[in-house]
Amino acid sequence: MTTAQSPRERFRTVWAADRKANAAYPKSRFVLRWFRSAQRWRAGSGPLSRLLFLAVGGSYKLVTEGFMGIELPVSTEVGPGLRLRHGVGIVVNPASRIGAGVMLRQGVTLGNRKLSDDCPVIEDGVEFGVGAVVIGAVTVGTNARIGPNAVVFRDVPAGAVVMSPASDIRA
Repeated sequence: MTTAQSPRERFRTVWAADRKANAAYPKSRFVLRWFRSAQRWRAGSGPLSRLLFLAVGGSYKLVTEGFMGIELPVSTEVGPGLRLRHGVGIVVNPASRIGAGVMLRQGVTLGNRKLSDDCPVIEDGVEFGVGAVVIGAVTVGTNARIGPNAVVFRDVPAGAVVMSPASDIRA
């Protein structure tokens, strides 16, 4: 019989994985520590948790969205070991779900298509190239690779590679 982790235990577990995954990227570690802290206080109960969430979550949103160009909402379900590379221009719809060990590079967009909640499900180990866009209620399978500037609007099987439309070179 397993017991559910408390918000504090979950924070420690996912933060350790994020820290390890971003060992050489101090900006990414900074953003993800703040993100996980805001998630921790959002998951807590009681007036202290609510107050701390307002302070931590509000400052996180103001700085990361307003100044850093990283739109990764605290309400987004994100697995441990998220890797952020360069971070600028990342846009994630709050209804998107991101698995463990996923890499997001600059300019990546995970968004809805028609309804506010028809968003992508990104499974574990997926890597996104610069400027990749995934739109709509699609699933990107485990260990798939989405190339730079690729636009995805259909399901991607596990282990597949999606290349950008301009990657075909003809002489």
